Amino acid sequence: MQTIVRNPAAAHLLDVTRTVRRAGMRPTGIDRIERAYIDHLIDDPAPLFGLVRTKTGFLLLDKDGCSQLLLHCDQPLWTEIDVLSWVSGTSEKGRARTESGLRKIALDRALPSRLTKMLRRHLPAGTLYLNVGQSQFNDRVIHALRDCDAMRIAVYVHDTIPLDWPEFQTPKSRQAFAAFFAKVDHYADLVFCNSQDTRSHILRHARTLTADAVHVLLPGLPEIRVDPPPLGPWTGKPYFMAIGTIEPRKNIGFLLDIWESFIGDDDPHLILCGRRGWMNEDVFARLDRKPAHVHELPAQSDEKMWGLLRDSNGLLFPSLAEGFGYPALEAVQLKVPLICNPLPVFKEVLGNAPIYVGESDCYLWRQEIEKLAQRRRDQSGERYGVMSLESPTWQEHFNQLFTSL
Repeated sequence: MQTIVRNPAAAHLLDVTRTVRRAGMRPTGIDRIERAYIDHLIDDPAPLFGLVRTKTGFLLLDKDGCSQLLLHCDQPLWTEIDVLSWVSGTSEKGRARTESGLRKIALDRALPSRLTKMLRRHLPAGTLYLNVGQSQFNDRVIHALRDCDAMRIAVYVHDTIPLDWPEFQTPKSRQAFAAFFAKVDHYADLVFCNSQDTRSHILRHARTLTADAVHVLLPGLPEIRVDPPPLGPWTGKPYFMAIGTIEPRKNIGFLLDIWESFIGDDDPHLILCGRRGWMNEDVFARLDRKPAHVHELPAQSDEKMWGLLRDSNGLLFPSLAEGFGYPALEAVQLKVPLICNPLPVFKEVLGNAPIYVGESDCYLWRQEIEKLAQRRRDQSGERYGVMSLESPTWQEHFNQLFTSL
């Protein structure tokens, strides 16, 4: 039985704007972490408040409201769009429905100019503000937080890729992250991150933050619930997975190069589980030409995606940069072979569990893929000889968080 560390915060104010904005979408790694925070803090004895930024102002949720938001992410509770969402021009229907539902159950609402007064009406002294989604950490929110009694500000920074690899980002996303990081550097009392590698990048870019204010909190892994995977041309044949948004740093074009070198009917299939992202028009054009044995499945549920992963010959992860890489840990947890670029964060978090191959060595990648394609699991469910890895738990994560307070 795990030890539970007592939480010293008088209450939590968790920004849940990202969860509201992406309700109904397949969650990314950051989405999973923010939702895990909601789920855990609902059960914590301390009061929980959820802060939501909408186009017309702010909503404040209590613990029950946060619970309903989490339920809505899995099974929609709200299907109507109210007048305010129509008038404000909220273009994403999923977000509009979620905000419409939350307005009905919110503990309080405020125009931007009255945010401070709303927070002071409800938050006890000694509240901890948590921003996990890297959104809405702006001047108005910061000034409102600073005007509350004994409020501490904690922000989770998942990576500094827009500063380290600006060529992989749009100008808008680079500017947004630079502004976000500057405010974290100047105003955050505590900064949490997912690895020593990320911590080193944060401190390298920081001008104000000191080393003792930046703490590594390894994220917990989600509970993996496997559904029967979808059927397709890959069924009963060797196939590999690549999971994540199709964007430049994921290096999907490199995998397409490998698959174009396969010419036989018995060669393995490649399944891409992730939506199309940005700045990857050449890769999108190649995918539109329907290369042999390559399949896009962008809208699978987690359960079906994990089913595909469990039955695959391996996960391929040729990323050029990663903050953490949830799919890689999920593959290891499912005892599925993993081939990945030897990034420092993978070496730190995964140790010797993956097969490490440099992203420039197309020949060696193909060799390793062909080896795994020949090692099909038998019907008894026998696994590959994948090294086991002790999975971090969310309770351990929050024990460390509360200890750091």
